[in-house]
Amino acid sequence: MSTSDQGLVDETGPGDNWQKVQASPEFAQLRKRLRTFVFPMTVLFLIWYLVYVLLAAYAHAFMSTKLIGNFNVGLLIGLLQFVSTFVITGLYVRYANRKLDPVADKIRGEIEGGAQ
Repeated sequence: MSTSDQGLVDETGPGDNWQKVQASPEFAQLRKRLRTFVFPMTVLFLIWYLVYVLLAAYAHAFMSTKLIGNFNVGLLIGLLQFVSTFVITGLYVRYANRKLDPVADKIRGEIEGGAQ
């Protein structure tokens, strides 16, 4: 928003455009699609991480079970935490490319097309 010489706020700035976009059904669809992926994946990852922490705290014998040499179950599960992070990132990128980006591109096109 800009102000005039008298200190009044100009209500015809770009903020009006953003409010219209946020109220649009396309934006609501974009938010719903994002939440459809992000919330379940976050819950899944947090449960996976919590299981790891609880096993490390209360299942010492299980976590110290040797697999190969000095490589044990605890180390394997700890490394799988990193692997799961990369898998989730890959899944999100694929989901975003298929489900989020087309809607976001449409909204962006409407905003940029409407500004000219």
